[in-house]
Amino acid sequence: MAKVEFNIPCLLCDHLKDSLFNGLEPEDLNRINMHKTCVHYKKGQNIFYEGTRPMGLFCMNGGKVKVFKNNVQGKEYIIYIAKPGDFLGYRALLSEEYYGASATVLEDAKICFIPREHFFEVLQKNPVFMRRVVKSICHEMGIMEEKMAELAHKSVRERLAANLVMLKETYGMEGEGSELIDLALSREDLASIVGTATETVIRLLSEFKNDGLIAFEGKKIRVLDARKLAKQADLILA
Repeated sequence: MAKVEFNIPCLLCDHLKDSLFNGLEPEDLNRINMHKTCVHYKKGQNIFYEGTRPMGLFCMNGGKVKVFKNNVQGKEYIIYIAKPGDFLGYRALLSEEYYGASATVLEDAKICFIPREHFFEVLQKNPVFMRRVVKSICHEMGIMEEKMAELAHKSVRERLAANLVMLKETYGMEGEGSELIDLALSREDLASIVGTATETVIRLLSEFKNDGLIAFEGKKIRVLDARKLAKQADLILA
């Protein structure tokens, strides 16, 4: 079971600058801080389940969490991976619907939970904050539309390359002229992101490695040639 192990004041949080809470007045951050519960989750623990009702907002303080759906055959499809500073489950909370997906810890995580009424209290008295939250939801919906278009029009090879580029841009750590994707994804998880079989991902990763596009460091992937990888994905890098 998860245990309450920390209580970092919101004003002192290292990830405040990356959060939608950034820019709130100190009194509002203090109000959130007074009512939140901060919990340490171990890898593999569930945060919430698809079809259950949200009781509040989850805010990432550390670690990684995968948000995913299962199809009727029980096959998992990862929608996105949350990182420190991200909110979890807020679309369902705001729309007063059941969770449309499940969330499970990929890497040991620290997560703060803010009860629904206290989040809404701060949201309703801050129009700028509300617009920022709505903008973030619209951005997430746009990403979902892009992923649906990818599944319909891109080959598996293109989808894998595109997702490696996306993961590099989100979790990449520069060094030695390349970027290490600082995320220990299993091949099964990567297949769930791409929407294909694990065996296919393993074969394509081997081909990318032989082509000099990537290298392996344990379960982590180092991107050696981002531009050639983007070309495989039919993307244009800035």
